[in-house]
Amino acid sequence: MSNSKVIVLAEIPVKPEFLQEVKAISAKALIPTLQEEGVETFYQTVKNDDPNTLVFFEVFKSQQALDEHLAANYTKEFFAAVKDKVSGKPVSSILSEL
Repeated sequence: MSNSKVIVLAEIPVKPEFLQEVKAISAKALIPTLQEEGVETFYQTVKNDDPNTLVFFEVFKSQQALDEHLAANYTKEFFAAVKDKVSGKPVSSILSEL
């Protein structure tokens, strides 16, 4: 099934000593993200069995919408602010609807 939506599942392992700070940085970036025209949904969650791993579930209307999100200053500021606070490499998966 062809669909122009872009669905992203991102996992960010965070050093425990920075978890609350990274959660606050994430919450701050979420506010303008949800105002983007191309964002259908954007959930920030944590794994129940690993609360130091943030899991973001993101749905964008198109690849262009995702590209605009990644180019936004607040997105760049988020990545810069958390880069030294992660405990491993963040992993993003692009998903498709069935």
